[in-house]
Amino acid sequence: MKTLICDCNKTLPLQAQALSQALAQTPGADGAGLSAVHTALCRREAASFQQAAKSGEDLLIACTQEQHLFLALNEATVGAQPVSERPIRFVNLRETAGWSRDGAQATPKMAALLAAAQGPEPEPVATHTYRSQGRVLVIGAAEAAQAAADLLADKLEPTLLIDRVGGALPQARAQAVHTGTLVSLTGWLGHFTAEWESSNPIDAELCTRCNACVAACPEGAIDLSYQIDLNLCRSHRACEAACEVIGAIDFKRAPQRSSEEFDLVLDLRPSPAFSQHQPPQGYAHVGSDPAKLMKAVLSLRELVGEFDKPKFFHYKQRLCAHSRNEKIGCQACIDVCSASAIRSNASAKGATKLQAATGHAPGGIIVEPALCVGCGACTTVCPSGALAYATPTAGDSGQRLRRLLTAYQAAGGKNAAVLLHSQGAGARMIDELGRAAALDKALHGVPARVLPQALWHSASVGVELWLTAIAYGASQVMVLVTDEDAPQYRDALRAQMDIAQAILSGLGYSGVHLYLLQARDARDLAELDAALRCAPAQGVAQAARFAVQAEKRATLDLALEHLLAQAPQQSSLPEAIALPAQGSPLGSLKVDTERCTLCLSCVGACPESALADNTERPQLRFTESNCVQCGLCASTCPEQAITLEPRLLLAQSGQARKTTRVLHEVPPYACIRCAKPFGTLKAIENMLGKLAGHSAFQGAALERLKMCNDCRVIDMFNDQRQTRITDL
Repeated sequence: MKTLICDCNKTLPLQAQALSQALAQTPGADGAGLSAVHTALCRREAASFQQAAKSGEDLLIACTQEQHLFLALNEATVGAQPVSERPIRFVNLRETAGWSRDGAQATPKMAALLAAAQGPEPEPVATHTYRSQGRVLVIGAAEAAQAAADLLADKLEPTLLIDRVGGALPQARAQAVHTGTLVSLTGWLGHFTAEWESSNPIDAELCTRCNACVAACPEGAIDLSYQIDLNLCRSHRACEAACEVIGAIDFKRAPQRSSEEFDLVLDLRPSPAFSQHQPPQGYAHVGSDPAKLMKAVLSLRELVGEFDKPKFFHYKQRLCAHSRNEKIGCQACIDVCSASAIRSNASAKGATKLQAATGHAPGGIIVEPALCVGCGACTTVCPSGALAYATPTAGDSGQRLRRLLTAYQAAGGKNAAVLLHSQGAGARMIDELGRAAALDKALHGVPARVLPQALWHSASVGVELWLTAIAYGASQVMVLVTDEDAPQYRDALRAQMDIAQAILSGLGYSGVHLYLLQARDARDLAELDAALRCAPAQGVAQAARFAVQAEKRATLDLALEHLLAQAPQQSSLPEAIALPAQGSPLGSLKVDTERCTLCLSCVGACPESALADNTERPQLRFTESNCVQCGLCASTCPEQAITLEPRLLLAQSGQARKTTRVLHEVPPYACIRCAKPFGTLKAIENMLGKLAGHSAFQGAALERLKMCNDCRVIDMFNDQRQTRITDL
């Protein structure tokens, strides 16, 4: 890959030779092209870009400001491959590194950013296709709805739903008009279903707008919205007589419910139809805000045709700890989803029809790809890895982190802090901070040790990759959230950071390693600037070299093993580290042995094989590394003998948590007839105690409960007191 660096107007402290040497020491990175530093690549030195474009090599341009110009220049260059065949990548070294008070020390950071940008592109993923024919429902008052429909009519097919009396409709009927109150609105782009109820005496579809009813009404209860204000109407029924020929007015008509499908929805009402933070694509709520209306109109006008978006997630039902036998365990993904794209599939009611219609077997969850917006928060909070982020995958993200930190260390950088932010509002905040620092001496800018990395969404990376970054040699991990992030995302990230920090502190690493940074806009630049200059935390002495695995738990285990092996005070490590209860993916179980009857219902409920029985002895066995703290065992236990214990077990250098141990064991109960063990002492004693007073279990019948299956049958047939059919 050839890299073209532009130091526009010589404002960056670039050290091309040091950058080239650092990239040469980074596996997979390339220092080609770094020997020439341009100062006006997008202007008088554009020929250098064109020459590189015609070479056929992959290109990395160290300038994001003129990205569109370079793409247009590539298209206009004869002999250059189109970006569809050879994509051009861009990386920002100016606002993120050079424009800072310690920009002169930012060479290791620049090398790291270049190395990360040179990494391979993620593999293509499956897509979800929306199909829209342009049928748009406009909901609101008459005049506002008609005005909005007029802005859409040349590109779309509007239908009006007038939800209140008042205002005026034009004399000419240009669109279908319905009246009534919206009862429900479900669906997404290309597949909305609206249901409304109409109780007004005037049927808007039958009305010819002849205005006879308006003229006839003595109270003025009918206006040019062609609806009757029932608060003003005094039941003269003059309007009904005036409309006798058409028959559009009927005061005896029962409320009618109607339903229709639409591709798009423009909602002008004060309150939106969807309460979630992220409404479905194709739905726009603008209220009475003219600026929002114009933005929505411009967006909706373009939503005709077919549209593909990535399927952002992979779901493995076999790993899901949400439900077993209609008992609910973990529902972290359902709680955190801001788009209401995830729902429970725990109930087996109607399972045959559901599976035939949707392909979803009962159990676990259902994720609707049409509603998913790709935030990845569900994958972050999922303790088992049943939900995994698909674009990029965990492996791609891990490889990028490793390249970033390897290049930074190769260039002599120390105490790296990885700053994760979204590609949208987060990237804009970083750019604004860099530009402000170049002009305002009171601001420092992004420190030389802080390495910004853009994600599709800041909530898409969680504890396993944060700890992996620390294991790779980072001092800290920072996550920047903005107003575009739902409140539940911030809560989830904070809870996950509490867990990761508890682990690192428990292992003896000093300092604060995880930071959740919040910024709205330019008002918070000074606060963000100060937060980025926090003191470094203690990291590992030797960076890890393991690769991030496809399975979340496997990556987490690798990171924990390395952090434990590198722990500063090996001799004083505790046996276990207590973890916060909220969202902990690690932990043990406490079993009340006085209550437990070893019925083993918990074993059948455990989705991760953390609990197991012993075919040779009445035992409840447990492998702590498999436990995801979903709580299904506790909710299934009929004796309420199980409680969760969030923790990280460090005993035996971390091997104890991977070793199966016995949580509870009781003597077997021996058959009173043949002495064969057939149950547990506790279970049989409990059963005898509960049934001793029952009329059906007296005398010999009670004694048979103490026998194994075979002996019980033999005893019943040998009982001379039994009534036989031959006696009848």
